Amino acid sequence: MSKEVKGSLLILAAGLAWGLSGVSGQYLMGHGFSPLILTNIRILFAGFLLVLLAYGGAKEQLLAAWQEPKALFSIFLFGLLGLLLNQLAYLIAVHESNAGTATVLQYVCPVLVLGYSCLKNWVWPSLLEVLAIALAMLGTFLIASHGQIHSLSMTPTGLFWGLFSAVTYALYILLPIKLIQRFGSMTVIGLGMLMAGVLMTPFTGLWSFVWPLDPTILLALLGLVGLGTVFTYTVFLKGASLVGPVKSSLLASIEPIAAVFFAFLIMHDRFYLIDLLGMVLILSAVSLISVRDLLLHKKKGLF
Repeated sequence: MSKEVKGSLLILAAGLAWGLSGVSGQYLMGHGFSPLILTNIRILFAGFLLVLLAYGGAKEQLLAAWQEPKALFSIFLFGLLGLLLNQLAYLIAVHESNAGTATVLQYVCPVLVLGYSCLKNWVWPSLLEVLAIALAMLGTFLIASHGQIHSLSMTPTGLFWGLFSAVTYALYILLPIKLIQRFGSMTVIGLGMLMAGVLMTPFTGLWSFVWPLDPTILLALLGLVGLGTVFTYTVFLKGASLVGPVKSSLLASIEPIAAVFFAFLIMHDRFYLIDLLGMVLILSAVSLISVRDLLLHKKKGLF
């Protein structure tokens, strides 16, 4: 198997697992778990496992970050603003709508990052970028209103948290860039998750929470924490190292498609044709941005 094929398969596997994890969260919230409790469980246990993996594979970077208070504080802020807020916003959006819709709305994130980049550098977006922004806005409008200007097809709360999860996802991408360059992604994300999870534990009631455990609950927890966080993260990193960041982001767009499929198959959620059209428009916007990045990389001779 060639490096390109292997990397592509790993990223597709990660995208499918991410899509399944959103549906796992939806199932758990339908069986007694609140978004707050579920966020606490996810980042606490996933953070602990990622720190263990970092200790086994990047011990020097982990210890270097731990021994530098300023860097540790920056990782802590990233854990709060990028990881905790993103996970909580996403799960609330799932709770208020469904995993498929929430995941697609979160994928407005690349358009937000694009807008931030244009403002930061004081440059006008290109025609391709303007088209991507327009497609994302139109897709969001169709999902939220089904084309009816004066009414919403989903709750205002669900729409707010879905779009807010896109904002926090942008923070998740932008905040740790320099930290990851110094200490590695496994260390930064693992420590960020673990510290944020420990901080929120006294306020969520996790220790007094009565877990409604049965085989399906345990399977959903495994899907959310093990498969949807630890497995996907490590597999995606390996795949990205083989095919590069641009192709990785394009292939990872299978996540919302998978989330919609699993939400329909497992949770029996209903999606209308106009919902699917809105989702296609948003994913088209993401694809255009990925194509733009690919063209820029080729122009710079990075491929």
